Amino acid sequence: MTKTISRRTLVKTGIGAIAAPAMFGALPAQAQTATIKIGHVSPKTGPLAGFGEADNFILEQVRGILSKGLVNGGKTYKVEIISKDSQSSASRASEVASELILGDKVNLIVGSATPDTTNPVADQAEINEVPCITTNCPWQPYFFGRKGDPKKGFTWTYHFFWGLEDVIGSFLALWDTLPTNKVVGGLFPNDADGNAWGDKERGLPPALAAAGYKLLDPGRYQVMNNDFTAQISAFKAAGAEIVTGNMIPPDFATFWSQAAQQGFKPKIVTIGKALLFPSVIESLGERGNGLTSEVWWTPNHPYKSGLTGQGCKDLTEAYTKATNRPWTQPIGFQHALFEVAIDVLKRAKNPTDPKAILDSIIATNYESIVGKVQWTGQPVKNVTKTALVAGQWQRKNGKSELVIAENKTAPNIPMGGKLLPIS
Repeated sequence: MTKTISRRTLVKTGIGAIAAPAMFGALPAQAQTATIKIGHVSPKTGPLAGFGEADNFILEQVRGILSKGLVNGGKTYKVEIISKDSQSSASRASEVASELILGDKVNLIVGSATPDTTNPVADQAEINEVPCITTNCPWQPYFFGRKGDPKKGFTWTYHFFWGLEDVIGSFLALWDTLPTNKVVGGLFPNDADGNAWGDKERGLPPALAAAGYKLLDPGRYQVMNNDFTAQISAFKAAGAEIVTGNMIPPDFATFWSQAAQQGFKPKIVTIGKALLFPSVIESLGERGNGLTSEVWWTPNHPYKSGLTGQGCKDLTEAYTKATNRPWTQPIGFQHALFEVAIDVLKRAKNPTDPKAILDSIIATNYESIVGKVQWTGQPVKNVTKTALVAGQWQRKNGKSELVIAENKTAPNIPMGGKLLPIS
């Protein structure tokens, strides 16, 4: 793959201070028009489109807030947000991030939703020396998936979300509330998420073994798989009463349908990614009842937006009223992504200068609708963590409701009920 050359590198390496502006034409223009450009990338289409479902609502909200400009140092800047669809594809995410950086000349780029989007966006930002903030991807696939070195970290790219240690902790706390034989079948795709979750050193295997659970990992399957017979047969032979993993919605739907056809009936099914969305659960019909997943954000979380003053319940009510759709977990993190971006730009000594924006990111100490965002160097330089619990989809009044069934991992987040075995 051809490495993209930084527009600042061109200035530094001999094209010259006169030739580079003539070539790229944006640096003087940005100063003259006093416009700040924010690039945004997320999956609005494709198998990961559930993560981008709230994009239009959040973008409309944020653009409304910024319609009169952003005030910094007594000066008002016009703000333009340019949003692009990664189409659930890493190569497309890289392509549109490059367009935003080199074509649209954005001052700050933000991205969200799984390593397929966050990693290529962050990589383009790092290569081109553009400040970048991402979310909605466990930090290990984000950091180690980009070949990050904990001793060095990255320079231009920062991330906030939970990690695999948190999802492991919440899953174990959830499973411990029901009696099982502690035999777990693992479903890990051959992608950045699946390889991280199934990693023998940093993923689920060592942690589950230490907690007394036996994990059966049949190996990586290809994304958009149409036959899970081998995995189901292995789980049945081992007597697995729990199934876990990280899957895209179409793959889980295929697995769960074939599990029914082949008479595999686990007591607990806890799957990351696929089971986050009400639309997926509804599409499964009665077979969606009792499924469990990680829970990063709900209307009942005890946080408030520093940008709008809305609590979590206020934001979800505004979303459901505007869209006539059920709330979905990414609402909070998409809102927080822009909250943090706007806070960074307000505090930057010069909100059109990359280094000043970067310095402002590093100095962030912000209370958002997903909790505190502050990069302190832990767990690694470029990552700060958010809270995580686990929950179960339960039918109430004819509708599927995500009930928080474990809060040992974050006691400040209220419980909604107890874990029930899949009927």
